[in-house]
Amino acid sequence: MTEKIHQERPVTRKGVPLKDAKAAMILIHGRGGDANGILPLTNHFEAEGFAYLAPSASGNSWYPDRFLAERESNEPYLSSALETVSNLLKEVAEAGIPPEKTMLLGFSQGACLALEVAARNTKKYGAVIALSGGLIGADDELDGYEGTLDGTPVFLGCSDTDFHIPLERVHETRDILTKLGATVDERIYEGMGHTINNDEVQAVNELMKALD
Repeated sequence: MTEKIHQERPVTRKGVPLKDAKAAMILIHGRGGDANGILPLTNHFEAEGFAYLAPSASGNSWYPDRFLAERESNEPYLSSALETVSNLLKEVAEAGIPPEKTMLLGFSQGACLALEVAARNTKKYGAVIALSGGLIGADDELDGYEGTLDGTPVFLGCSDTDFHIPLERVHETRDILTKLGATVDERIYEGMGHTINNDEVQAVNELMKALD
């Protein structure tokens, strides 16, 4: 049984109420942040009819070690974080919004978590958007993913000089998700640092409009 570390933390909501929404986006914050830190990103989104759901990690961190570390070093926090996002996906589905109308978006630690949820729970999502992130685990743990993402659009945006996210892990993530049947758009930005840029925001807008 997964230890309840993050699951009972409040979920912040914005946009159209879930029961009235045509689509949903789950936004996952990075280390040191919370829901109120990532939700303002939605002010730059142009599509209408979306419900936004943003969980907050206990202690403002989804897991304690680097995402490149052995997974065991991030337990039980990692399993709790994965379950937190999976529970939100279930809530969205129970409200009548199918996975193909549901998007996962994360920044940094949250981007890693969004990717890991999708890779472990393969189906066709509206999109998976990872802003500075990659799949979680040591190099020899990036296997065992099964099923198909069935053409899910995946956006991977990252700097070529991000201290937190090695470029090689972004490429590995691209290759793994492609093998799982995703349609991956990888964009590497020269010298950007650990942040979000306007091109990434516009890419998100295009993915959202594609759900209409």
